Amino acid sequence: MDTIDKTDAFICRTYMRQETAFVKGKGTKLWDESGREYTDFLAGIAVCGLGHCHPQITRAVSEQAATLVHVSNLFYTRPQADLASLLCEKSFADRVFFSNSGAEANEAAIKLARRYFQKKGETERFRIITMDQSFHGRTMATLSATGQDKIKEGFSPVLEGFSHVPFNNIGRLEKEMDDTVCAVMLEPVQGEGGVSPADPEYLKAVRDLCTQTGCLLIFDEIQTGMGRCGKLFAHELYGVTPDIMTLAKALGNGLPIGAMMATQDAADGFDFGSHASTFGGTPLATAAALEVVKIIGDDGFLSTVRKTGNYFKQQLKTLAETHERIVEVRGRGLLLGLEIDGDAGGVVAQMMKKGFIINGIQDRVLRFAPPLIIEKQEIDGLIIALDSLLRS
Repeated sequence: MDTIDKTDAFICRTYMRQETAFVKGKGTKLWDESGREYTDFLAGIAVCGLGHCHPQITRAVSEQAATLVHVSNLFYTRPQADLASLLCEKSFADRVFFSNSGAEANEAAIKLARRYFQKKGETERFRIITMDQSFHGRTMATLSATGQDKIKEGFSPVLEGFSHVPFNNIGRLEKEMDDTVCAVMLEPVQGEGGVSPADPEYLKAVRDLCTQTGCLLIFDEIQTGMGRCGKLFAHELYGVTPDIMTLAKALGNGLPIGAMMATQDAADGFDFGSHASTFGGTPLATAAALEVVKIIGDDGFLSTVRKTGNYFKQQLKTLAETHERIVEVRGRGLLLGLEIDGDAGGVVAQMMKKGFIINGIQDRVLRFAPPLIIEKQEIDGLIIALDSLLRS
């Protein structure tokens, strides 16, 4: 049996996969079993921020795998300590909890927000407000937090204690706030929701509202963090600081790792035994992530990401001027969306045939989240291919 047939025969059918099996990656390129080359404008859904098989990450993983892979969080390990220290140094946070995925990081944030008030005796404060079209994960708590009905289909009853309001609408959020709310949770740019950025004034107003009402502000930066939007964390573009933030995806450049970060005050909601993860923050995963943060956290690197992102967005806007089928170009940095007047899935499949990997979300939006090392000439190649496809 070939790879595709064997996968279809034995793995749960929860993914609508492209009819392609990849065997090799390097930088911004991928190769399938037939040896065909593709330029990757998806990066494993915003995961491989430094591209495939980055030599510095490969070296760190290889050395750590030959030294120590796992001992559990009953003991101390140096890579975990170094990564936590560096993340705090480069952010608002004072404390970090490591997990294996974004969903688990968001679970930790949800639990921390509730327990923060439970420990204070404010047991009535348990409700978390999230945004329509948000996406926070596939576990029962995080799909309950997610503001998309299709994600919840077939899993009723979802968990209580979550309310949803329209994104970028401070008036609706104000009406929903009461003394039962423990946190507001949102993405600075909604990735799965259609690549929709928060308005600067809105995000500042949300911060002010949370401060006034005493509830916690959680930023889900699983897709927007780690340089994706041109700063190490997207909220830095807005000058707004949360109480809790979640990371994953690009943090490990392909190795599974997530992080929930918090101020000391918020982190005091957890104490010994209140939360845990067997595999969270293994020496292997944290050794890889430590190198990722060192590389992406460099100001020169982030400056290049901003320049490349601006160039890419401008090229898409220029393309939009010549195609009536393009409804809107939006996004920040190298997380960009192109809304069209038809089925995005068909365009994704045709671009794949042309050797470019993108994906479609919300039926009509093409999402571009390439490795942060993407070059201008590669962007030009994608624009030419997309222009030709839209014309036909």
